[in-house]
Amino acid sequence: MPHVEIKYSDNLKINTKEVFDVIEQIINNKDASAGVCKSRAYPCLEYKYSHILITISLLTKPHRNKEFTLALSTELEASIKKHLKQSVYFSLNIEYSQAYYTTNVHLVDGDILAET
Repeated sequence: MPHVEIKYSDNLKINTKEVFDVIEQIINNKDASAGVCKSRAYPCLEYKYSHILITISLLTKPHRNKEFTLALSTELEASIKKHLKQSVYFSLNIEYSQAYYTTNVHLVDGDILAET
């Protein structure tokens, strides 16, 4: 279950939900074991220079090596930039979990996890 965070200056005209979908699709096309991407966007009201920082956190797995990461980064950057309609300082970071990272699902009886 990857995590995606988009932090950006609020002058950026961006549909973050579309970008979330693009990122999730690319990750799952490259690695079917990835699953849903838990995604969040943080527009910033106070900033200096128009910018966007996208951080993608993945679990460490043997097949997610340097070549995988570089190919993923290249495809993500090109696809994300298609959604940017103005000049902006762009940063993309792909990071991997540490040894003691815990991720799972907590379900409450009668409740479901819903996409918003």
